[in-house]
Amino acid sequence: MTQLRTYQDTLDYIYSFIDPARKPAATPEAAALNLTRMDALLAAIGDPQAGMRAVVVAGTKGKGSTAAMLEAMLRASGRRVGLFTSPHLNSYRERIQVNRELISQGELIALAARLRPTIEAFDRGLYGRPTTFDIGLLLALRHFAEHMVDIAVLEVGLGGRFDAVNVVTPLVSAISSISYDHMSILGPTLADIAWNKAGIIKPGVPVVTVPQLPEASAMVAAEAAALGAPLWLADPASLLSASNGGSQPYPVAPRPALRGLFQVENARLALGIAVLLRKAGLDLPDAALTAGLDGVRWPGRFELVPASPRVLIDGAHNGDSAQKLAAAITAGVPHDRLVLILGTSRDKDIAGMAAALVPLAAAVVLTRSGHPRSMDLDRMVAEVGHHLRGPLVVTPDVRTALDAARGLAGRHDPIAITGSLFVAAAARAALGLAVSD
Repeated sequence: MTQLRTYQDTLDYIYSFIDPARKPAATPEAAALNLTRMDALLAAIGDPQAGMRAVVVAGTKGKGSTAAMLEAMLRASGRRVGLFTSPHLNSYRERIQVNRELISQGELIALAARLRPTIEAFDRGLYGRPTTFDIGLLLALRHFAEHMVDIAVLEVGLGGRFDAVNVVTPLVSAISSISYDHMSILGPTLADIAWNKAGIIKPGVPVVTVPQLPEASAMVAAEAAALGAPLWLADPASLLSASNGGSQPYPVAPRPALRGLFQVENARLALGIAVLLRKAGLDLPDAALTAGLDGVRWPGRFELVPASPRVLIDGAHNGDSAQKLAAAITAGVPHDRLVLILGTSRDKDIAGMAAALVPLAAAVVLTRSGHPRSMDLDRMVAEVGHHLRGPLVVTPDVRTALDAARGLAGRHDPIAITGSLFVAAAARAALGLAVSD
C-alpha cells in the first residue's frame, strides 16, 4: 500500500473510487445498499456522527444556498459549524468546512492516511465497493467530530432516500425546490423525484419545505404523514404548519446577501429551519439570523463579478433553474444587451435551458467546461438555433468563450455564463476567483 504523502496523492486516492462502469441500482432494495454500506463504513471508524447534532438538506434547486445561509446564521450565533456540500467548484477542500474554513491540505492528507487502512479492510464483497462520495462523507464526519462542531449542516449529494448522507438522523430535515433532474437515476416523473427527496424525512423529526408543484407537494406530505414527522411550509407570507394549520411570522426578514429573486425562497427555507432548531432547544437570537443572512457567501450562484463588462456566473443546470435565473436577470441586472455564455452536461435539459435563457440574449456563445460529461457543441447548436435573436459563436473552452463574449459585449453589456457548476467553476478560474490549491 503506497503512502499518501502529498495532497495530489490524497486526491488520487479519493478519486480512485470512481467507477465509470457503475450503473444506477435497478431496484429500491439494491439502492438501499448505499445506506447499509455507509452505516458499515461509519461503524468501522467509530461512528463519528453518533451524538452529532445535524441538519440534512435535500432538493433539486437551492439546497446548497440554503445550507450556506443556515451555516452562516448558526455561526453568527457563536456556534462551531460543520458544512458538507457537493459538488465543489475549484477545490475538493470546499466540500468539508468548519466555520467556513476549508479543510487544509495537511488535514486532508493526514485524515485520509489514518482512515485508509480501515477503508482498505472494508468487506466489499458484503457491502459493495465504496463510492468517492462515500469516502468524502466519511472524511467530513470524522473531521467534524475531531473539530468538535456544535452542529453539522449536510447537503444531500443526489436524491435523498438512498443518498449516503441519509444515514444521519438530523434535528431537522429540509427540502428545497423540487424539479426535473437526474431522471435516469431518480425516475421519469416529478412524483418519482419527490419520493426520492422525501426519503430524508425521519420518524418524528420535523421537516420544512418550500411551496412545490402539486405532485411533489403531495409526495412530501404523504411521506411526512406516514412517518409522523411534523411538516412545515416556508410560505412567502409566513411559516405554516401542515400538521395543525397554525402559522408564525419569520423572526427576521428573508433578505440574504446572495443575489437573485430565487434566493429569497431559499432564505425563507433557511429561516424555517432556524425556527425549528429553536423549537429543538437551540438559542438562535434574531440578531444572529440577520447577521448570517447579511454575511452569507456562496460562489457561483448568481455571482456578479464587477468587471468591465460585468460577468454574472450562475450554476443553473436544468430547465426550472434556468427559468428562475432568467427571471432574476430580468429583475436584478439592468441591461440593454445581454451576452449569454452557455455550456452544460450531456444529461441535462438543454432544450428547457435554451428556451428560458437564449431569448434574453443579444448574442450567444456556446462552450464546454472540459468535464468528460460536457454536452457536445453540435447538440447545443441544434437546440439554441431557433431561439436566437443575434449572433451565435461556438468555442471549445470557457476561457475562449469569455474572450469571445467580451468581443460581443459593449462596456455596459453584462455577460451571463451558466449551464452547469462545471462551467461556473471554469469561469471563476478564468477570472482569477478560484480557491487556491
